[in-house]
Amino acid sequence: MTFLRATSKADIPPGQIREIRLNGTSVAIANLDGKFFAINSVCLHHGGPLGDGELEGNVVTCPWHGWQYDVTTGKLVQQPTDGVQCYAVELRGEDVFVDVGASAGD
Repeated sequence: MTFLRATSKADIPPGQIREIRLNGTSVAIANLDGKFFAINSVCLHHGGPLGDGELEGNVVTCPWHGWQYDVTTGKLVQQPTDGVQCYAVELRGEDVFVDVGASAGD
């Protein structure tokens, strides 16, 4: 696994999501009460930026057409058989590291 520093924990307050570019990959990083999750930020529908969406609980809504994803799994809320890639996250001190080369659970 190759973890890359994505951001500091302070840059993504609890209940927020942000888009970060890592090695050419758009990653949406969500802070759920101090636990961080990372998914591919490109919506399956028309490529909308999930990292710019609204986060409610563990569900992010794409700002373009309203598709909803569970940030803990990357799965579509309406059709859990489909989804975006979910990346492994590691906290090191005050920093958030993400491995865009491997899916969480690999």
